[in-house]
Amino acid sequence: MLHAGYKCELAKGVIALASDNIGESLFDLFIFETSQNIEQLEQIILDNEKESSFASDAINEIFRIMHTIKGSAAMMMFDNISSVAHKVEDLFYFIREHSAEKIDYNDVPDLVLESLDFIRCEMEKIKTGITADGDGAAIVTKIAASLKQKKDKYQDQPQIMPEKEANDVNNANDQKLIIDKKPKKRKANREKITEDNKNTYKAHVYFEEDCQMESLRSFDIINKIYQFAEVIEYKPGDIMENDNSASIIRERGFEVTFKTAQNITDIDEFFSKLLFLRKHLLKEIAAFDLHQPAEVVTPEMPIENKTEEKQPVANATTDTHTAPIATMINVNVAKLDKLMDLVGEMVISEAMVVENPDLKGLEIENFKKASRQLHKITSELQDTVMSIRMVPLADVFQKMHRVMRDMCKKLGKDVKLEIIGEDTEADKNIITHLSDPLMHLVRNCIDHGIESEEDRVRNNKPKTGKVTLEARNAGNDVLVIVRDDGMGLDKNKILAKAKENGLLNKDSSEMSDSEVYNLIFIPGFSTNDNITEFSGRGVGMDVVTSNIEEVGGSVSIDSTQGVGTAITIKIPLTLAIIDGMNIQVGDSLYTIPTISIKESFFPKQQDLLTDPDGNEMIMVRGQCYAIVRLHQCLNVKTEVTDFTQGIFIMIEQYEKTVCIFADELIGQQQVVVKTLPKYIKNNYKINGLAGCTLLGNGGISLILDVGWFTGYKK
Repeated sequence: MLHAGYKCELAKGVIALASDNIGESLFDLFIFETSQNIEQLEQIILDNEKESSFASDAINEIFRIMHTIKGSAAMMMFDNISSVAHKVEDLFYFIREHSAEKIDYNDVPDLVLESLDFIRCEMEKIKTGITADGDGAAIVTKIAASLKQKKDKYQDQPQIMPEKEANDVNNANDQKLIIDKKPKKRKANREKITEDNKNTYKAHVYFEEDCQMESLRSFDIINKIYQFAEVIEYKPGDIMENDNSASIIRERGFEVTFKTAQNITDIDEFFSKLLFLRKHLLKEIAAFDLHQPAEVVTPEMPIENKTEEKQPVANATTDTHTAPIATMINVNVAKLDKLMDLVGEMVISEAMVVENPDLKGLEIENFKKASRQLHKITSELQDTVMSIRMVPLADVFQKMHRVMRDMCKKLGKDVKLEIIGEDTEADKNIITHLSDPLMHLVRNCIDHGIESEEDRVRNNKPKTGKVTLEARNAGNDVLVIVRDDGMGLDKNKILAKAKENGLLNKDSSEMSDSEVYNLIFIPGFSTNDNITEFSGRGVGMDVVTSNIEEVGGSVSIDSTQGVGTAITIKIPLTLAIIDGMNIQVGDSLYTIPTISIKESFFPKQQDLLTDPDGNEMIMVRGQCYAIVRLHQCLNVKTEVTDFTQGIFIMIEQYEKTVCIFADELIGQQQVVVKTLPKYIKNNYKINGLAGCTLLGNGGISLILDVGWFTGYKK
């Protein structure tokens, strides 16, 4: 099924795709490649802006990327994106052709970043099925004015757009891709081909390095050939179905065999005018010689001799069987999600087989041996799939450079960003939930935390503030720390604001520093008195906590007034499959993530006590911990109510520890986490449950939300 916005384009008759899978592949490839180019270009601009100059390599790279975005968008008929990219390309063509040192490029980073923001916004519309109808005229006009101003200073220079460049632009505009397996345009010409006048040609094309989207460009060539010829075959033959085809074409080139009434001179001219081609090999062949390699067309080889059968000039480039296959491929995330789901179902199926109640009491040694081997293979497969889904935090961290740059420019502050541990990996689905919280925290550090330059000098601090992003592994979790060297949090101001808004639920004198700082996570809480573009509108740190808790993570804060603040985000490596401890309360089964369990033990009567407020406590090795009766807080009937008859499980999260009282332990098991049905979430108030899982005996176990229990109050 195609996206709604794309179907809108179809309705206009721009792209004839219907519901073709090939069209979907082209569409997804365009989105992927363009998104990568946007991120790469943004980083280049930010890096060169810091150096206050544009290196020649950077200028060439920016020109190339914008040229690629322009051509790809034009082929996909997103003309507004193409026009903006084209104008940026013109700007950097001028910069490239003149001495960069003599050009006033102070406005260039802003112009390019504004263009990228426009393209990114249009790409988001396309991804979500909304028609990309943004008007880039204002940006184009702004860039054109800047370009004219720069040109006026070089009146004695040659024309900016020589004839060759103008032809390239016209050729790019001609690349309007009509994606159809057999386009009907100029069909009459092909119908004139008969057995008497048809010629068979084999062409082998090689694209420019880093042109990208080789599969799409190869398919475009096929569609252009269909306008005047009959395509017999092309290699690779699965260019749009195989995710690895772009890499194969990049290494081996693309080969197409076709019949046409045109002569070899016309065919050679056709390939010579195609964009992004590094070279092409062309040969006229007999019908019985279809599988011979194509022959290179060189200036020294007369056209009339091309029809003769010869050995390839360069075997290294024409032998399509010896080129190495790329070791890296791009895989659609949806396919990885599906694979992970299948592995999860396999884990459940394995448990159902091994723990089948019909096997209880039977001594089947061969079965046990086979089940152990099955478990080993299943575990290795699970670890492999999970490792495939792991991606570094570098992409998310690098995006913060742009946030930092824009904030500093608008607030008039000088702040540098330090990144530590960007190679730390986490599950891709979890990382997608991390981008917004990180952006909010970085903006909060600059707006609330970092003082003005005058205040920093007055307090004997460096003029330039510092924000640090750090990531590191901690067991089965990843810690992401956002630290600044600003003014820190003012406890008195936080308490005063909380009292004013009626947010305190206990006497402030009894609150620890951590509890006071955590008040800023309450929805609507803000200590900023002035409404600015970034703060003071009641949209506070609750945005961070809600996104992080959605993936089973937690947020903690530490601050020293006058020194700085550190906010730590703790997220799990993955959410799909966890190690769990199954427990029983009454007739109900529950699962606790083993990563949250410190220990389990049978209590002694002399260790049980009650505090002055009537809360039940237990003493463990000199430390006193609160007791949570699971059957009470979950309203479950059970015969086991005496502490000495049941078992305690000590759990810890958010640096808080409690002891849960249950009937008995059932055993440890890998479980597949399933979210609770929307019907239950929407119609019942669920406290203390993070999801559910299917057990080996076919029963359902509810997964406990450890974070809720560590903060549980009667």
